Amino acid sequence: MADLSHLNEQERARMVDISEKTDTVRTARARSGITVSEEAYTQIEEGTGEKGNVLATAQVAGITGAKKTSDWIPLCHPLMLSGADIQFEWEQHEPDTYYLSITSEVKVKGNTGVEMEALTAASAAALTVYDMCKSTGKDMTIGPTYLLDKTGGKSGDYHRES
Repeated sequence: MADLSHLNEQERARMVDISEKTDTVRTARARSGITVSEEAYTQIEEGTGEKGNVLATAQVAGITGAKKTSDWIPLCHPLMLSGADIQFEWEQHEPDTYYLSITSEVKVKGNTGVEMEALTAASAAALTVYDMCKSTGKDMTIGPTYLLDKTGGKSGDYHRES
């Protein structure tokens, strides 16, 4: 049998039992992003898109994604989050291409970590930007998506190397 925590003795999926784990404050930050055209960038920055305020909607989508992670990822535990936030930052890649960096931060006081919630939050925000800007062109690219850092829990802290 494989030594994977999400497999039972029959090598079928199971939700890991966390009932004996200690409650601690746990945080996680993740990053994703989306590359958009100059037209989409201008619509987002000037608020002229036909679907409304893109970043405000992506902010809410990211927070909602964090709260609903266990609905998206089958073996994740539902968590009562203490906080969730999304930050946006623009980078110009080429004269007509812009990259929107999306950083999520999620916090909980509980007995399991929030890495998946942070990753889901960043992903949901990026997907929302795509949805709201797809009328400007379908050639947007989402990613990369990755964990920046996490604190708390039995496995200790993790900080991604630059």
